[in-house]
Amino acid sequence: MREVRERCVWSQQISHRDLVPYLIEESHEVIDAVEGGTRADLREELGDLLWQVLFHAAIAAQDPDDPFDIDDVAATLTEKMVRRHPHVFADEVATTPEEVLVHWNAAKAAEKRTRRSVLDGIPRGMPALALAQKIVGRAAGAGVVDAGTDAAAAAARPTSEPELGDALLGLVAVARAEGWDAERALRERLRALEAEVREAESGS
Repeated sequence: MREVRERCVWSQQISHRDLVPYLIEESHEVIDAVEGGTRADLREELGDLLWQVLFHAAIAAQDPDDPFDIDDVAATLTEKMVRRHPHVFADEVATTPEEVLVHWNAAKAAEKRTRRSVLDGIPRGMPALALAQKIVGRAAGAGVVDAGTDAAAAAARPTSEPELGDALLGLVAVARAEGWDAERALRERLRALEAEVREAESGS
């Protein structure tokens, strides 16, 4: 990565912001490989995603005001994971996944004490379905009534775009209540639809 950054004229001009579309694309290619690819696909796509991390770290290392490199990134990650796994690296006990989550959330809350809202820290660039599921979950954790639950009944017959939004939020609330991933469910259904279209096009 150092060699590329120093000797490739295209790479020399790239900023963190310039890389964002590539990061999004590579992340989705990893998802595709996980959900429908081969082991070779996954290995390749994980490498491409890792390249994005290395690229960002190389850019950051050249910042004149606040430089950091890949070793700093790894050290920060290590510190965070040790803090969030006290049942592994300290004396806490967790015998179920639910107990692990309690420790994780407690450590995370301690790290984020400056946040004023449970919604702080949610990246707004997430796909809308995934974002809705995250917000509905945070709202429930804050004691706010699930905004979408009552709208689920309206899902069958929305008569306007706002009603469609209510219906979609209702379905997301149902997904969260059932432990389903709404974004993945739609992706997998779209894959099935693509297969149906291609089969129809081939005349089979």
